[in-house]
Amino acid sequence: MKRIFNNPVLSGFYPDPSICREGGNFYIVNSTFAYFPGLPVFHSKDLIHWKQIANAIDRPGQICYDGHGISRGLFAPTIRYNRGIFYIVCTLIDTGGNFIITAKDPAGPWSDPVWLKGADGIDPSIFFDNDTGKAWYTGTHPAPEGEAYPGNYEIYIHELDMDLLAAGKNPLTGKTASSAGIWRGALRDTVWPEGPHIYKINGYYYLLHAEGGTGIDHAICAARAKEITGPWEGKKSNPILTHRHLGKRARIINAGHADITDDLAGNWWMVLLASRPFDGVCPLGRETFMVPVIWENGWPCIATETGIVEKQITVDSGVFTAGQPTWDWLYESGCDHFNISKLPLHWLTLRHPANEKDAAFSLTERGDTLRLYAKAQTIRSKGHPAFAGRRLRHSNWTFTVSLEFSPKTAGETAGIVLLQNEDWHYRFEQCFSSSGNTSLRLIKAAGNEDEIIALSEFIAAGTKIVLAACCEEMKISFFYGNDQYSLTCFIDGIDARILSTEYAGGFVGSLAGVFAAGGGKDTDNYADIFWAEYRGLE
Repeated sequence: MKRIFNNPVLSGFYPDPSICREGGNFYIVNSTFAYFPGLPVFHSKDLIHWKQIANAIDRPGQICYDGHGISRGLFAPTIRYNRGIFYIVCTLIDTGGNFIITAKDPAGPWSDPVWLKGADGIDPSIFFDNDTGKAWYTGTHPAPEGEAYPGNYEIYIHELDMDLLAAGKNPLTGKTASSAGIWRGALRDTVWPEGPHIYKINGYYYLLHAEGGTGIDHAICAARAKEITGPWEGKKSNPILTHRHLGKRARIINAGHADITDDLAGNWWMVLLASRPFDGVCPLGRETFMVPVIWENGWPCIATETGIVEKQITVDSGVFTAGQPTWDWLYESGCDHFNISKLPLHWLTLRHPANEKDAAFSLTERGDTLRLYAKAQTIRSKGHPAFAGRRLRHSNWTFTVSLEFSPKTAGETAGIVLLQNEDWHYRFEQCFSSSGNTSLRLIKAAGNEDEIIALSEFIAAGTKIVLAACCEEMKISFFYGNDQYSLTCFIDGIDARILSTEYAGGFVGSLAGVFAAGGGKDTDNYADIFWAEYRGLE
């Protein structure tokens, strides 16, 4: 008897997956860059159905990435479990470096970070060698003698003193610490060997890493050694997985940055990032995919029929011994009501102020409502705009919100935003009209300048309104009305392609969300959001 599962297992902007197992429980963590809360933690019993149970970075003061662009912030976490403790190692790019946080329960709370001074580079991992009792940090940095070419990097290891970590001190500074460069990539003149993970399996140390950059040339390679300090040998048929040879027109591209785990039955699985292009671009960003792995002649091999990542993969049903989960996998589609003290786990804001008094929104000031304050910071800024949103997870989708807003000055606006980054997005917003009414306009940000695509006066100030966006075949239509059942088309046929890294650059996927702004200054005005519904249409 066979069973089919669908890829991606986490659709939408869930890049750089890392996975670990504790008993019969599996956990995944992903990058979030400058979004807050950061580092979502997912749980599964069967590797197919995943439920978000936490965000590891979830409170003021834990991590600060003020001033970071959307594609900076938190890079490439690794999650591991050892002797009753969960560990996440991650990079705060530009302003902090590498750090470790810990938790006894992966649902949290997660600790404040212990900063790893002396651990340069990005993409950290941690490896617990239960045979020797030692723990090792694994990272990447430029070739120590100097880069012969851009991307000429080295993977290195550094011994950790876990007693120091338990005391809240930098574990790289212990007397037993030693470090060594171990690998520079599998292919000749390779660029960006990164995302390294070490495992010990059947007497060998195995290194799994990505190289070739995060785009179309991304690839996953393997090496092994009898001693962790080397010498390391690469698999002769590296890369073990890539889609670079399939070109840009493949159904799945950018495959790379992987991690592996076994299950209780002794089977092996790989999670990795990849992208699904639609009309030549990838608005959903880099998503989490999964493939089965087998071992042949002491090396990992991808166990799909084609040897690549497939949208549907057939496996023996006995692999998933846990049966159906007890929950729904809920965040693909749904309507969110703001009747809780925190935003839903799958909602994101941009960065986060150090103090709650400086927050750009409230969930308590008006009951069952998300209140967004019209502040000086805007979506285009690198501060704390009044914004909250959720990931786009389908090529065809609708996003509908109910809101109430009365602009008082020419600069005050509020509405919905389809966000790729600060300079590439659409804002469908209510704004002030000199006639005393509220105007509605669509703004296209495609670079440094805002362009008004459409403008119309339509309602008296203060009226509750429903705004909606619908994407079909990479064309977006915008709607408005008094309720979700009687919407009027404001404009249609708008190009969705700009909501992609192919246009905007960077590393993130696109979000649909709500916002308010004060026109360059803090005001006492606000917008109230009653509910927000996202639906995938395929």
